[in-house]
Amino acid sequence: MQIPNEYVSTAEDVADQVIRKGKNVLPTVARLCLISTFLEDGLRMWFQWSEQRDYMDMSWGCGKFLATIFVIINLVGQLGGCVMVLGRLKVDIACGVLFFIVVLQTFAYSILWDMQFLLRNLALIGALLLVLAEARAEGRSLFAGVPSLGENKPKTYLQLAGRILLAFMFITLLRFEVSFLQIVQDLLGSILMVLVTVGYRTKLSALMLVLVLTVLNLYHNAWWLVPSYKPLRDFLKYDFFQTLSVIGGLLMIVYLGPGGVSMDEHKKKW
Repeated sequence: MQIPNEYVSTAEDVADQVIRKGKNVLPTVARLCLISTFLEDGLRMWFQWSEQRDYMDMSWGCGKFLATIFVIINLVGQLGGCVMVLGRLKVDIACGVLFFIVVLQTFAYSILWDMQFLLRNLALIGALLLVLAEARAEGRSLFAGVPSLGENKPKTYLQLAGRILLAFMFITLLRFEVSFLQIVQDLLGSILMVLVTVGYRTKLSALMLVLVLTVLNLYHNAWWLVPSYKPLRDFLKYDFFQTLSVIGGLLMIVYLGPGGVSMDEHKKKW
């Protein structure tokens, strides 16, 4: 067991060095990745205004007026929320707006009955919870000289819920195919996701999962290789940016750590 432990320790040292060197840019990169799916969808509402309005009118028979209101809410809510998250302006309100958009689209596009899309939306909510956790950590650091009454429990529970919900993203990537590479991919990803969820060697596991998801995302969702007239392009683009948002959530875990409710935290007390 000594050799594997040495390998893990070496990997953790390398991960710590990467995190320290990127400490100043990591939160911004994480936020940018996280809001990417909202930014892309908000811009799509602008450039495909008529198509989106007509689609909602045809799907629900709600009329042009209500369909237009739906498009406006998605456009303003998503782009406004993205600006507020990136600018660190009222992040709690911004996350609330983006959370509302996720729920609204879940019902409007009948995602509730599609398990794959539903799980991805839950993972997206988990990523938003981690942004909230980071905002609470920043607010706490502003008053570093003020005596504390205990740990920041809301932040801790936000981190826990965020870690659990992010796990749903990887479930949608599992492919039960009888091939060596696919089996290795499923096993490696599942192990890393379990480690992130329970909070064991969390920063290393999350960083490795970022690398795995990035490679899979570039390979499976290369929407830029599909001609613009094919509907497949929009589906791949949707999957690409949703996965990128979950990668942003994982980067937030790398930056923040697992929080108080985790095996890493309990190890310190042993």
